[in-house]
Order: sequence, then C-alpha cells, then structure tokens
Amino acid sequence: MKDIIFKGCGTAICTPFDEAGKINYNEFGKFIEFQIENQVDAIIVCGTTGESATMSEYEKKECIKFVVEKVNKRIPVIAGTGTNNTKNTIDMTKYAEKVGADGALIVTPYYNKTTQEGLIKHYSKIAQSTNLPIILYNVPSRTGINIEPKTYYELSKIDNIVATKEASGNISQIAQIVQLCGNNLYIYSGNDDQIVPILSLGGIGVISVLSNIAPKFTHSMIEEYTKGNGKVALEKQISSLELINCLFLEVNPIPVKEAINAIGFGFGKPRLPLVSMSEGKKKYLYEAISDFGLEIANQ
Repeated sequence: MKDIIFKGCGTAICTPFDEAGKINYNEFGKFIEFQIENQVDAIIVCGTTGESATMSEYEKKECIKFVVEKVNKRIPVIAGTGTNNTKNTIDMTKYAEKVGADGALIVTPYYNKTTQEGLIKHYSKIAQSTNLPIILYNVPSRTGINIEPKTYYELSKIDNIVATKEASGNISQIAQIVQLCGNNLYIYSGNDDQIVPILSLGGIGVISVLSNIAPKFTHSMIEEYTKGNGKVALEKQISSLELINCLFLEVNPIPVKEAINAIGFGFGKPRLPLVSMSEGKKKYLYEAISDFGLEIANQ
C-alpha cells in the first residue's frame, strides 16, 4: 500500500494580486492562516484555481516557496508543477522538492495533448526525476485529453505516483479506476459537487475550490463520511450545491476570487485573459454566499 499525502480536504488555493497585479504575499499569508485555523488538511498551490497559467516561472517558484515556508509543515503543501512540456515539468517538480513541498500535482499535457502511450511516458519520466509523491490531475474539459482507466492502471504501477485528482465528472470511469487500481492509486474528487459520490467509491478526499471560502464545512463533510455518518455528509453535500454551482457560474477562478473578496480578504482581480465577474452573475453569487450562512464583508 502506498503512502497517503493527505486525507480529507485540500484547498486548491487562490492567489491574491495587488492593484499592480503582483502577488500580494501579505494577504496570502493571512489567507493561509485562515485555511489552517479552519481545519483544511492540505494546501495545493499554483493550480488552476491559483491562476498558474498566467504566472511566470519565477512567480511560481516564489509562490511555492512562500507557501511551504508559511505553512511550516503544519499540513501538507502540494505544488502544481504540471505543464505541457515534460522537461519544464521535471524542472519545476525538482524545484518544489528542493524547497520542501510534500507532493506535486501534475496536470495532463494540454493543447499539444498527446496519446495514452504519451501520457504513460510523460508521467513515467517525471516520476523518475523526483522522490516526491505525485498526484495526477485529470481534467479533460480544460486539457482536451482524458486519462483512460487502463492508462491509470499502468501509471499506478509506478511507486511515487500515488493518487489522482479526478475532475472528469465521469463517475462510471472513476468506478473503473477503483476496480483496476485498488490501493495502488488513491482518488481525490476534483469536483466539489461529487465529493460524497467519490468517497462512496473509495475516494479519500477532495481538492476543493469551495474550501477557499468554506474550509471548515468542506473538511467536516469528509470527516463525517469517514466517521460513518454518511447521511450527515450527504446532507452537507446537498446543502452546498447552490453555492458550488454559483462558484462555477463563470470560468474558475473568477467567481471564487470574487467570493474571497466578498468575505473580507483582498485578493484583487484575476489576471487577463480572465476578467472580474459580471454584475448580473455576481448578484446570484452573493445571494448564495448569504444563504449558505457566510457573512459578506464587502458588498
């Protein structure tokens, strides 16, 4: 059985920008403390929700280093190091290992995509270059490529490929992955509206957008399930659906960044090509935040 990086709720953390568009490390530090105080089980930095696509290599490195040092081993830090260039991914993963990250989240190659054979060779080469445990990241809606169950099976044979963030939305596929890989590959939900369904298939947690604004709630949903209180966990899942839906009214992380600002943090605007949330949809988001029971500090 492979080592588990974390069980429970890992926050796919947003990145705050100041008025000049630079990373706001002062606000970032406050937000990390908020996350830890509210019981998140891990922090995932420089992922999609963190706007890594518009960060320079220097910014990514500084961001990963900052989060690792700020967290200071209180909970695991997982660095998003994946690109569509195998060599660049290796270089970034080696850096994350050097500065003390606890794992690497590596998305499938996007745009140039590759074949299933190419995925096996890509991930194998990366895994050989590092001692870090690797979480695969399957999100076909963004990358245009799906990790097929048989490919998962081959990758699960590699010692330091330990888990996947499954954001395909395909529950049938996830069941097949569980059947083929068993304990050689742990599964995290990559969709907040599928946390409990994936737990019921043997998943061990979520890499979450929702937990940016509701960390304790998201943690407790998984905790209740693992304690055997499936009905309570399901009630929490259902009660959060309206807010989750509103967090995806526009392209992630546009709405969640607006929500973080709304509850009192200064995360600024997304970087282009992302834009601030439209006023019409913002109204629904703010209503969902209030209905969920969160206090709006900035409206």
